[in-house]
Amino acid sequence: MQNSEIIWQLVDAKRQSFEALSDRVWGMPEIAYTEYGSVAEHIAMLKEQGFRITENVAGIPTAVMGEAGEGGPVIAILGEYDALPGLSQEANIAEPKPVEAGGHGHGCGHNMLGSAALLAATAVKDWLAKTGRPGRVRYFGCPAEEGGAAKAFMVRAGAFDDVDVAISWHPASMTKVDDALSLANTRMDFQFTGRASHAAAAPHLGRSALDAVELMNVGVNYMREHAPSDARIHYAYLDAGGIAPNVVQASAKVRYAIRARDLAGMLELNERVKMIAEGAALMTETTVSISIMSAVSNMLGNTPLEDAMFKNIDRLGPVPFDAADKAYAAKIQATLGPADILNDYRKTGIAPRENTPLCDFVVPQGTRGVPMIGSTDVADVSWKVPTIQARVATHAIGTPGHSWQITAQGKAPAAHKGMVHAAKIMAATAIDVISDETLLARAKKDHQERVTQTPYVCPIPAEVKPPIKPRPVAA
Repeated sequence: MQNSEIIWQLVDAKRQSFEALSDRVWGMPEIAYTEYGSVAEHIAMLKEQGFRITENVAGIPTAVMGEAGEGGPVIAILGEYDALPGLSQEANIAEPKPVEAGGHGHGCGHNMLGSAALLAATAVKDWLAKTGRPGRVRYFGCPAEEGGAAKAFMVRAGAFDDVDVAISWHPASMTKVDDALSLANTRMDFQFTGRASHAAAAPHLGRSALDAVELMNVGVNYMREHAPSDARIHYAYLDAGGIAPNVVQASAKVRYAIRARDLAGMLELNERVKMIAEGAALMTETTVSISIMSAVSNMLGNTPLEDAMFKNIDRLGPVPFDAADKAYAAKIQATLGPADILNDYRKTGIAPRENTPLCDFVVPQGTRGVPMIGSTDVADVSWKVPTIQARVATHAIGTPGHSWQITAQGKAPAAHKGMVHAAKIMAATAIDVISDETLLARAKKDHQERVTQTPYVCPIPAEVKPPIKPRPVAA
């Protein structure tokens, strides 16, 4: 493991610059497809570190790729930097206090995700130069993971066609190889159109689009009893038709997120939800137009890569948190309930540990807890090439995802330690693949066996384009 020790030294040599990058991105939270400032920071770092840069990947202005090395296998290291709406929060405190009321915030830790991935790619670049090994490392700066499915669009556009292996990570409360579980997910908009009328004087002349949306929601809620138990269906009103109750609402729009354990199951649910929408339109004598905004597949695992990554996690050990890190994490835990903390242990599959505000251990390989599954566009990359992810502790055990508490911890010293740890895990795994032809061959064989039975079909219809947002006008 001498090479891994060298790679870890290369990570440590530049950690401060990338911790600062993470903090800068934390301070400019930008939501899906608006990450112009964040991608500019990543491009500047790619230039500083000497990467060959391709901007506007897949025609997306906030996506970037940086490459280094020559010949050999191509290793992609995936980064993200999008934030979430409504999660603005001051850093390093343990009470809700927005920086900007209603503003955005890094409530999923993507400021760290992209910075650590780029740090890992930089260390691999430096290792390739130091050792003279053939091989290429590519950093992919990927926007819009939070509901925008940018990686699915990038896969569809061919961005990963000549990649051999993809590696990523995600900030977490526990340190482990990520379970290869995610839900296929479609985000679909339903626009109902009716006829406006005076709600008191001529209600019989109106046809309510708002009624249609409400009937659709009732119908989908009744359908839940007859859907697979691990399916998830959520909705949000995009347009409720207005604020005047004395007007029959002529227009209303609702967005649905439809999730299932695999792509086939999701596509079946999509059609059932569409039929309910059409039924609601029929009942209210309105019309409905249906459009897909984004979609992602379910995640595929890769046993050889999972084993290789765990060896590096096990050798590196837990994140080296100190007493001050644990004291702050304990303050965050005080804002949570016992169920939040227990939930983290249940989904990880290990017994709860008392007086353990931060994960000072490594979750053993093969440990399985109660599945509590979300969705990610990394899944579509996993259908294209062998893909592996780590979960690395950066915040207090029990902290719920997409919360103000995650945002608050995003610049803490514990977060910096966790993201550097993640960079070491990813970089060491990357050079294992570059150095060991048999590992690469086994990873590809495993991947081929998984996709042969069910070949990949992009879940986003060909006519759907990335919902690119314009660059903000300079003040």
